[in-house]
Amino acid sequence: MKHFGISQWVDFAHGFVAEANSRAMQSHLAEGCGECHEMVEFTGNLTSICRAIGEHAAPEWLVRNAKALFPAHAPAQSRRTMRIPVELIYDSFLAPAPAGLRASWQVGWQGLYRAGDCSLDLRIEPDLASSRAALIGQVNNHSEPDSKMENIPVVVKSGRMVVAETRSNRFGEFQVEYEQQSRLQLCVYLEDGGKRFQVPLKKLASDRNTGTERLGLVSGQSRSKQEKQ
Repeated sequence: MKHFGISQWVDFAHGFVAEANSRAMQSHLAEGCGECHEMVEFTGNLTSICRAIGEHAAPEWLVRNAKALFPAHAPAQSRRTMRIPVELIYDSFLAPAPAGLRASWQVGWQGLYRAGDCSLDLRIEPDLASSRAALIGQVNNHSEPDSKMENIPVVVKSGRMVVAETRSNRFGEFQVEYEQQSRLQLCVYLEDGGKRFQVPLKKLASDRNTGTERLGLVSGQSRSKQEKQ
């Protein structure tokens, strides 16, 4: 008795088998082949489950978390990509404390960068219960405020490896979650990858005695200001 393989029964369950082959497979089942009957039942149930799952879209936060678990590949870049110099305008960790307050502790970090005609407003919100963090930002063109900043690639990289990536919405806003690690860089690609600018993401020192941990962005400019202080 000739048996059919699992790939053939999968096609049979999806209705992809030619009519002549379908009649032969149905005739084979009618002859009482228990092995193939079990295979038909399995592939039929699997097909029904997959179709039912496909009718329900996964939540956006779940998709982001799933993508962040695996390294991704950076988008193809032109060799003529021009890197735009970046200037740190505001760093919440360097802002003076209110008068009369000897010390303060910030859970999040906020900063403002300027790169050519664009400004980048960033905020990091660390998850104190894990080593993950959420990065929230917005890209604006301060020279042409009406310019559309939609669908801009935003990539978090560790060296050459992409840790997380997303794209901006029609307001230039974006949000991405990532696993904290060393040598992190946030790269923003403009003009279809023809231009880019990047800022370093760096984990700050943790206070093990109090069980608290702070996370933020530290640029070369902010580090030099801290060394002078």
